[in-house]
Amino acid sequence: MSFLSATLSRVKPSPTIAVTAKARELKEAGRDVIGLGAGEPDFDTPENIKAAGIRAIEDGKTKYTAPDGIPELKQAICAKFKRDNGLTYSPAQVSVGTGGKQILYNALMATLNPGDEVVIPAPYWVSYPDMVLLAGGEPIIAEASLQTGFKLTADQLEAAITPRTKWFIFNSPSNPTGAGYSRDELKALTEVLMRHPHVWVMSDDMYEHLAYGDFEFCSPAQVEPALYDRTLTCNGVSKAYAMTGWRIGYAAGPEPLIAAMRKIQSQSTSNPCSISQWASVEALNGPQDFLPANNEVFKRRRDLVVSMLNKIDGVTCPTPEGAFYVYPSIAGLIGKTTPAGTEITDDEAFATALLEESDVAVVFGAAFGLSPNFRVSYATSDDALKEACTRIQTFCAALT
Repeated sequence: MSFLSATLSRVKPSPTIAVTAKARELKEAGRDVIGLGAGEPDFDTPENIKAAGIRAIEDGKTKYTAPDGIPELKQAICAKFKRDNGLTYSPAQVSVGTGGKQILYNALMATLNPGDEVVIPAPYWVSYPDMVLLAGGEPIIAEASLQTGFKLTADQLEAAITPRTKWFIFNSPSNPTGAGYSRDELKALTEVLMRHPHVWVMSDDMYEHLAYGDFEFCSPAQVEPALYDRTLTCNGVSKAYAMTGWRIGYAAGPEPLIAAMRKIQSQSTSNPCSISQWASVEALNGPQDFLPANNEVFKRRRDLVVSMLNKIDGVTCPTPEGAFYVYPSIAGLIGKTTPAGTEITDDEAFATALLEESDVAVVFGAAFGLSPNFRVSYATSDDALKEACTRIQTFCAALT
């Protein structure tokens, strides 16, 4: 349709949202579908946070706020960065948006010009490349592999950078793989970035608190303080605090960048929900003791899923360091055929057949830029995960 913007032809709808919608549609039609597509904790928002939201309503805190966040939330964010990451920011260096996605989008819209390149390691969160394209930039995909634990090496980063590179997007622990970079692995990347002072760093730390075992989270500006003046450190309350629907993301960085992001937001959505902002103040300032308890549940689920998927011939599932995803390879299943006659030509065909023939919804790997794989979100009950993995085992065993 010629009436629509030509930019739209460069982007695609979110595959993760599409999978979730398809699973919901089949459920409503009476099918016993188990959805492993959505990256959303099944825990309820903690009571103290819900109470803070209710209190905000009762106190009449339901009016417009400053476009990019109330002072109390910005102060809480500054305190969080100092407490958790050893990073010092002032409220003028903080932006609050309607979810982490808006924060990333605002930053890209505020900085990219036609021809600017953004280095994105693959596998990547599905929205990174499309947001770059919407902002007029060019995504440069640097492909990691199963052999490196889905982590980008310093040499790969070096090879991807050109004089046109404006941003490097970094996500650890990762969506979709759960891969987390150790301090030494991240230091190797920051050493490359120090040799290229024109490259800025967008660090997506959304899964910071979802880290398991001996893995210790660290952020680029924390590992290399000299990158502080060209790093946007992004985070949010969605995942760790089970507040996905409250829609609050935030970031801290250099004041001129934050001011530019504020301008974008003031002319698009304006302020995030006032009630959600007050609930987020309580999330960041209040008790954090539920985080380790939740992590123990996620770790148990991770180990269950990894164990069951690795029992399947033709499937290889690494054990991730964090987040709540696994990203198994199905290289050994390509070319096989289902009992219904569907050939597994690629990971999209696998995910489609798995949903249609076994009622399990997963997201195919091509959506994240690396095939042949699929993503499982284990942010659901143990019983649902056991049943889903049993169905996947049965489905794969029947392939010929």
